[in-house]
Amino acid sequence: MAPAWVLVLVTVVLGLARAGPVPTSKPTTTRRGCHMDRFLSLSPRELEAFKKAKDALEESLSLKNWSCSSRLFPKAWDLRLLQAWERPVALEAELDLTLKVLGDMADSSLGAVLDQPLRMLRHIQAELQACALAQPTAGPRPRGRLHHWLHRLQKAPKESQGCLEASITFNLFRLLTQDLKCVASGDLCV
Repeated sequence: MAPAWVLVLVTVVLGLARAGPVPTSKPTTTRRGCHMDRFLSLSPRELEAFKKAKDALEESLSLKNWSCSSRLFPKAWDLRLLQAWERPVALEAELDLTLKVLGDMADSSLGAVLDQPLRMLRHIQAELQACALAQPTAGPRPRGRLHHWLHRLQKAPKESQGCLEASITFNLFRLLTQDLKCVASGDLCV
């Protein structure tokens, strides 16, 4: 009986030795060239710049007559509902639209107050793109919830400029404090 146990034990040990290390769940930040962990929390100075911009944007919106046919970012917009590989894709699309709309608004009298937030958003976008390039392979085609959200963002430019400005303004802090943090957390975002 003892030789049988020794044989089983040797077989198990050799099998485990060949299997290699057990993969662990790590955030997106460990990939070479990908430093999203820097965005787990923004500095008080950065948040203050975004608050000033948001206040100025809201004041500007109060002077305009705008309405939206639908909510561009519905309450159900929560990146935690997506798979880990889908989250950066959704955030990148959200950032693209935000940068386009805020960039258009920066050409107005809001340019000075939007300068620092736009630089920060472009930096976030560049880091996000570096992470996408660090991916070994492209993920599957967007389906389900991600496909629906991307389609909604693609249709957004058909809304009035006032609606786009309002949607982006009211979504700005959720993008920074929830979506960005979720993507920066990688697999740990639940």
